Amino acid sequence: MAIAPMAKFIIASHASQTAQLLEELQQAGICQILDADAAAVTKQLDRTESTPRRPKDIETLLVRVNRAIEFLKDYAPPSGGLAAILAPKTVIDHDEYQSIVSDSKVLSIVDQCRDAQDAMDKNAAETERLLAAIDMLAPWQALETPVEEITRLESVTSRPCLIPTQNFDQAAEKIAELGAALETIGQTPNKKACIVVGLNDIADELAKTLRAAEAEAVSFEPMTGTAAGLVAENKAALDHARKQLDQLKAQAVSLAESSLELKILADHYQNLLSREQTRDLAPATEQTVLLEGWVKKKDYPRLEKIVNRFDASTLTKIEPGPEDNIPVEIENNAAVKPFEVVTRLYGMPQHFEVDPTAFLAPFFALFFALCLTDAGYGLVMVAMIALFIKKLQGDKKLMWMLGICSVLTVGAGAITGGWFGNAQEYLPSAFTSFRNSVMWFDPLEKPMHFFYLSLALGYFQIMVGLVIACLHNIKRKDYIAAALDQLTWIVMLNSILAYAAMQKGPNAAVGAFFGKLALLPAAAIFLFSHREGSWGGRIGMGAYNLFSAIFYMGDVLSYLRLMALGMVTAGLAMAINVIAQIAAEIPYGIGFVLMIAVLVGGHAFNLVLSGLSAFVHTLRLQYVEFFPKFLAGGGRLFEPLAKDYKHIYIAKVES
Repeated sequence: MAIAPMAKFIIASHASQTAQLLEELQQAGICQILDADAAAVTKQLDRTESTPRRPKDIETLLVRVNRAIEFLKDYAPPSGGLAAILAPKTVIDHDEYQSIVSDSKVLSIVDQCRDAQDAMDKNAAETERLLAAIDMLAPWQALETPVEEITRLESVTSRPCLIPTQNFDQAAEKIAELGAALETIGQTPNKKACIVVGLNDIADELAKTLRAAEAEAVSFEPMTGTAAGLVAENKAALDHARKQLDQLKAQAVSLAESSLELKILADHYQNLLSREQTRDLAPATEQTVLLEGWVKKKDYPRLEKIVNRFDASTLTKIEPGPEDNIPVEIENNAAVKPFEVVTRLYGMPQHFEVDPTAFLAPFFALFFALCLTDAGYGLVMVAMIALFIKKLQGDKKLMWMLGICSVLTVGAGAITGGWFGNAQEYLPSAFTSFRNSVMWFDPLEKPMHFFYLSLALGYFQIMVGLVIACLHNIKRKDYIAAALDQLTWIVMLNSILAYAAMQKGPNAAVGAFFGKLALLPAAAIFLFSHREGSWGGRIGMGAYNLFSAIFYMGDVLSYLRLMALGMVTAGLAMAINVIAQIAAEIPYGIGFVLMIAVLVGGHAFNLVLSGLSAFVHTLRLQYVEFFPKFLAGGGRLFEPLAKDYKHIYIAKVES
């Protein structure tokens, strides 16, 4: 339950073996390789250089494969509901994987997908052109003159155009005044298709008149034949294009049967590209590639075995320098590991800090449970999460964490009497007897119990944070920081609490002692909490730090959200039950149906809303109130070179 110790290494590999070595390292997934900019060897040896040449052939091929997958997505059979959402990846064995990635025929499917997609794009463009042509020619179908002859007159000007209906009468008058003729051929919903004919001498005046009428000029070039004949031709071509599209779609549906092979190929080339990029970015000489990186100390012997299989490669362990940004990986036992989700969302700790996962785990689960405080909701969550864990692929840490929180929710609900709100009022008395036998207190009847419990848990967690920081500084032999930055606060805050609790009554003398005891750490904070710069600056910062004791009160009060959320969940659940009872009184069987709908829908809504609130606010308590007491964060995540599969799972071979 700690941060994994890291070892730094450098592998000198002959260029002829580097590709196979990286394949082995990627398969193992145990080491992070640095690029030339981050590698220390680049700064120490003048002859090393990085030669990023970008494996364009692999990148291009990967783009083509991904384009084919995206193209076939619309033609593949629909996936099967919730099961497909929880388990979207196909499980295949290693032999099938090797067979597909080595089969050159799979690449021909990529080419067929490209050709089909290009043909569909052309078909779509042609269909759009034909529809536009039919739409344009539609109002001119009554014209018997071939369209190419309309503008071929020598002594007169002939102008086919579309005149807006609202401007037509005025335009017709002006055209007649000019001595020109206007013939209406057809019309669209808001325009009239007309041919205006006039002597060449008045061509300019006609043009001005048509512009004033907002007429739209029509050109039939390069069409030949009558408008009706052209419409018939275009409709025939449109029918042909649609039949061709149906054939292309049928071909795509057939190609979609090979979607799995393409997805396997995409994952294969993505991993290959990752290896090639790692190789190209590593420092190198003419004949040697230098792979500098990090590995967990426990995995170093395994790394040695891999490298020793290559006779032209050597492995050397090197000591990290002060400038090295050591990557961080956290390791925890099975009970705590699910709560790594919280730590990773926050960001990794520095390599010299403490892993907070084991410390936050019990608090997170308990706080989540108190925010819900309903055993019925907890049981529903346990059942749902058990199903998700069984069906879900990939990382299940979040589900396991929520499962643990759900179990505690059942317990928290039982001791506070929450069973789908106040369901005991509508159930047999035997259930009420059971509820009362396991209940400690009802928050709606005794809210101050919940109030004090929330404050106590908050104060305890804050103290735990300070103790963690103190012990960690002691472990690092930074005794001054442990004494002046944490121990002083632990003593002062607890002394103030004891003084407030024992101020009156038979323990007043003991309380007075604690009141005086609090002055000593307060003086230490005032004088020594800031230990850099001049004494004036130290005392000024010390005064500010001492004043910040009030912030601890704010931190503790922040934990009252546990009580608030728990009581809101219970109150809303009770309101849902009341509404359901009212709905049940509606006669003719309608009431029963409405009651079930209100109960199922209402409690489902309350569970989702309250569960989300419980998760977010519990997360906030860890990040804002708990972590800052002992954790700075900002560590660099350990990201080993490993095979990653987006579309498939390769079944492990059982030994």
